[in-house]
Amino acid sequence: MKILVTGGAGFIGSELVRQLVREGQEVIVVDALTYAGDLARLEEVRSQVRFFQADLTNRPFLEHIFQEEAPEAVVHLAAETHVDRSLLDAGPFMDSNVKGTQVLLDLARRFGVARFVNVSTDEVYGELGPQGRFTEDSPLQPNSPYSVSKAAADMLGRAYFRSFGVPVITVRPSNNYGPWQYPEKLIPVVIEKALAGEAVPVYGRGENVREWLFVADCARGLRLVLERGRPGEIYNLGSGVEKSNLEVVRAILKALGRPEDLISFVKDRPGHDFRYAMDSSKIRQELGWSPETPFEQGLEETINWYLTHRDWVRSKIDFLRQYWRRVYRP
Repeated sequence: MKILVTGGAGFIGSELVRQLVREGQEVIVVDALTYAGDLARLEEVRSQVRFFQADLTNRPFLEHIFQEEAPEAVVHLAAETHVDRSLLDAGPFMDSNVKGTQVLLDLARRFGVARFVNVSTDEVYGELGPQGRFTEDSPLQPNSPYSVSKAAADMLGRAYFRSFGVPVITVRPSNNYGPWQYPEKLIPVVIEKALAGEAVPVYGRGENVREWLFVADCARGLRLVLERGRPGEIYNLGSGVEKSNLEVVRAILKALGRPEDLISFVKDRPGHDFRYAMDSSKIRQELGWSPETPFEQGLEETINWYLTHRDWVRSKIDFLRQYWRRVYRP
């Protein structure tokens, strides 16, 4: 199958591309290579994929790609993803995540793709209290500009399936972690701060709970949905492993042999959702997916990867500091 992967130089997208190539699929990667995209993630398969640097809102160029490459399927991962940045400026999130998705759906409709997997997030459901889990039928109650933009993309996919028959399948993964994650997310931030002996910032009291999914397991789930998922359906993709932010931070400090007094509790971010947890029985029962990587093993692999890729991490942190100073001046 000829598969177009948007955001294929990103964290989850690159893992999916590597798996698809190893599986023998023909892969086209489209990525704008904004600050969080990096072709280094595709180095081992770069010669085996067709790559286009493109912003999804650039309709003429995307149309050219569809005409030239004629993809049979699309896996749509390209998105602005960082909640903190969306709180400072929602504009790029609406452009990329909503307008970009609309352009892609228009082209999928026009060129008759056989499968369109839209990769969403558990954050579209809003937050939970101490009990319960989100199902695919739970109402959408997004609480940040980022999650609003992803919920809007989901609704566009629903509308294009219902109105035009575009074979859209929506997947909502839980919090991913693993190698190659950009160092603005919790786990890489903690690893880097701890290694440097610096204060490790934790929002509020660190009691917010997330469901943690190793990136390789997420990509396997996306491949199964691409292969056998039912158009028009939604699939939650979660590990069932819930950890508070403080538990994750303490586990990393312990693994690195760093003291817990590095933890520095900081002012909570606005609208910080308390807990996410999903019922993923649908994908387990229908497609036979289940996570293969226990959290402890995945965290160990992740830490080891960051320890052996210090140059990459430092270069990204340096860029990120410059980016924040340039784009979000006080």
